[in-house]
Amino acid sequence: MTVPHTAPAPLSAAELAELTGRLREDGIIGLPRAFDRDWVRRLGEDIDTAFAEARSRPGGAVGRGPNRYYVEIHPEQLRGFTELVSHPWITGVAEAVLGPDYRIVEVGFDVPLAGAVDQPWHRDFPMPEETARHHRLNSLAVNVTAVDTEPDMGPFEIAPGTQWDDGTAFEHGMFPPREAYPRYRELAVRKFPRMGDISIRSALTVHRGTANHSPKRRPVLVLGLDAPGAGNDERHDLAVTRGFWAALPASVRAHLDCPVVDELTPIVQKHTIEGLVMGEADS
Repeated sequence: MTVPHTAPAPLSAAELAELTGRLREDGIIGLPRAFDRDWVRRLGEDIDTAFAEARSRPGGAVGRGPNRYYVEIHPEQLRGFTELVSHPWITGVAEAVLGPDYRIVEVGFDVPLAGAVDQPWHRDFPMPEETARHHRLNSLAVNVTAVDTEPDMGPFEIAPGTQWDDGTAFEHGMFPPREAYPRYRELAVRKFPRMGDISIRSALTVHRGTANHSPKRRPVLVLGLDAPGAGNDERHDLAVTRGFWAALPASVRAHLDCPVVDELTPIVQKHTIEGLVMGEADS
C-alpha cells in the first residue's frame, strides 16, 4: 500500500547548484516541508511497528549507546517508500552529487529513547579512498524526522565542514581523538527539524546524538545512497519480494540493486559502529 503524497516541484538548476554547493561546504543541507505531516505520521507508525518487531528478536536492533538503537528494515516495511525515494529534491541532489546511476543501499532508522546519552563525536564509516584522494563524496544519507524535535529530546548535533577532515588519526577511522573535541564543540550546530523536514548529509561529517532528557523517543528514518562502486551495500541487507518489485515504478527499480525474493527474512543487524555502545562520551 502506498501513502498518498503530493510531491513538490523539482528543484530549479539555480536551487540545485546552491544546495549542492552548501552540501559540499557544510556536509549537510536542510530541506524544510519536503513531506506533509500526514505522510510523516504514517511513517512514524511504520517505524513504531518495525521497532517493536525488531526488539522482539535477537539481533533485530543494534545499540548505539545507552537507550539508543538502530534498526535496518526492508523497503516494503514503509508504506511510503516509493514516495520517499522518488521525491524530486532527494533524486535531484543524489543525481547531482552521486551521478545518475546512484544506488539505494540502506533503509533504516535511529531511535534515541528517554535516557539516551551523548554519543562520542564520530563519522559513520571511514573516509573512502575516493574522497581522501579526489575530494569527492560517493555516498549520502537522507534523514527524515518522524516527530517535531524539541531541545530536550536529544537533538542531532553536527560539525559543518568536517566531512573533509583527515581521519587517519581517528579510531577505527571514525572516532576523532578527544583532544579534537573542543573544535567540534565550537563548530557544532544542533538541528531541530519538524515533521516533514528532511536533511541530506555526508555521513563523513563529524556528528553525534545528544542526551535525551525528555520522556519521548525521537525516531529518525535513514535512507542511504551510494555512487556506483562506493561499496556501502556490503554493510546492508536490503531485499524486496517479487510482488513489491513488480509494483515499483521503473524509475525506482533503476536505483534499487538488491535481491528479489519470494519471502523476506528479518534482518539481523550488522551495521554496528564501534565505540557507540561504550556509554556516555566526554563532551
